[in-house]
Amino acid sequence: MQNKQNRRQFLRFLGRTGLVIGAGGILGNLVACGGEETPKPSPTIPKPKPSTSLIEGIQHSSQDELVLAKGLNQQVLISWNDPISEKDQFGFNNDYLAFVPLDKNDPTDGLLWVNHEYVHPLFVSDYNEATNDNKTKEQVEKEMYSLGGSIVRIQKNKQGQWKVIENDPYNRRITAQTPIPFNWDSPIAGATEGIGTFANCSGGITPWGTILTCEENYDYYYGERVYDQEGKSSIAVREDGYGWEKFYNRPPEHYGWVVEVDVKTGEAQKHIALGRCAHECATMFETPDGRLVVYTGDDSNDEHLYKFVGDKPRDLKSGTLYVANTEKGEWISLNYDDQAILQEKFKDQTEVLVRVREAAKLLGATPLNRPEDIEIDPLTGHVLIALTNNKPKGDLLGEILKIEEGSEDKTSTSFKASTFLAGGEATGFACPDNMAFDNKGNLWFTSDISGSSVGKEAYAPFGNNGLFLVPSFGSQKGEVIQIASAPMDAELTGPFFSPDSKELFLSVQHPGELSKSKEELTSHWPNGGETLPKPSVVVISGETLDKIQNLS
Repeated sequence: MQNKQNRRQFLRFLGRTGLVIGAGGILGNLVACGGEETPKPSPTIPKPKPSTSLIEGIQHSSQDELVLAKGLNQQVLISWNDPISEKDQFGFNNDYLAFVPLDKNDPTDGLLWVNHEYVHPLFVSDYNEATNDNKTKEQVEKEMYSLGGSIVRIQKNKQGQWKVIENDPYNRRITAQTPIPFNWDSPIAGATEGIGTFANCSGGITPWGTILTCEENYDYYYGERVYDQEGKSSIAVREDGYGWEKFYNRPPEHYGWVVEVDVKTGEAQKHIALGRCAHECATMFETPDGRLVVYTGDDSNDEHLYKFVGDKPRDLKSGTLYVANTEKGEWISLNYDDQAILQEKFKDQTEVLVRVREAAKLLGATPLNRPEDIEIDPLTGHVLIALTNNKPKGDLLGEILKIEEGSEDKTSTSFKASTFLAGGEATGFACPDNMAFDNKGNLWFTSDISGSSVGKEAYAPFGNNGLFLVPSFGSQKGEVIQIASAPMDAELTGPFFSPDSKELFLSVQHPGELSKSKEELTSHWPNGGETLPKPSVVVISGETLDKIQNLS
């Protein structure tokens, strides 16, 4: 690994233009991508106060605690199984977070949406996979309740601490048993609604304040429908799945969608026009004429990047879904009427959307290395996509891809793709995942090294998963700075800033995931001692966060 001072100088030189670095920290073929002029701050971003202070990052850690950079504080806001009302508890494995103020003039009182992605049966339902005992219906129903999403009202008190308002009328759960209608004119697998949402990974927020939550690895629950060469179908159930299909006969086609949730009412709908795949996120852009552009990534090896462009303002049903060929810089229409090959393979647009992975491959979409979160740079307008890794193809460390759209309103069918930032020892991170921009326009991102790989072989230099900052201003512009390190087996997910960017809401997901039994726990975070590990939402604040907002 090159020394820290040289790495800082190198990254400061590259700045916001991006870079390509080979695996293992070898500074071989260095390529500055983009080459755009230094971006000017958006009029909506506050003018920074003068500051030359450096942000002091942390070293990689392997401790069973949430380690933060100097000058930062942490507060556990809510943990798995905490009561939110007289009948409901906070769900398991919290992921994407979004804070929606109840009054736009009061940023200290609002609703926090939290995704709940997947279960660890040992903790949630007392089912130990190692014993090979049959899972009961009661255990399955405990797991079903633990997933979906939580809505909790939170307020910031006079002491500057955020608190959950227990038993508030807004507090509610959406689970794998909640009926959710399809936003589509034709039935999906014979129904106009699906029962429940689960595998809720990342998401997005709409201009009108609703939440987009994404169903990612849905096939672990009811399997997936597969087709042979003659077009005959059958349902394939995963051997490592959760076994829900033994008690509930629900069509796989009802899952794998982007789900919109009104956090004030709990009403939800599944948006069929955005296609069905292992959606990691849904990132929305509103054009000047009010139409919607939604970017989504399919988080699996060799899957694809999608973009929906609406026909009418605030409409997520009428429009065109595209898939990316990043080698040619083309968005390819997935509209049934536009493509003869789709007309040969599928019976209508509904079938194209249900089987969108097959359709994308027929049209020559570029296979990507697990496209996860997507964010739009508020300073440049570029679209950033976290490509976490693709181990079978030898990409162990991942990268952040940059898309420069052919038009400012992002409705163009052409673009330029390049590497914005590559994982490796030189940059100090591996396997980028969730991203966020603060009010100033600084980039924050988390890492997603699988629990079984943390600290081993190619991942040994990186320690536990972390949270990283790439400043957009100041003497450290372009440098990758580690701000936090996760507890044992855990992953940091869903970074979301308070309206003034003075606090960062952050999920600590799956601590102790590799525990073989409740007597052999690998983590005791957040309560320590001999307690069970608990996925939790934390609030990060402090003078260092304030300093970052004042970089110039």
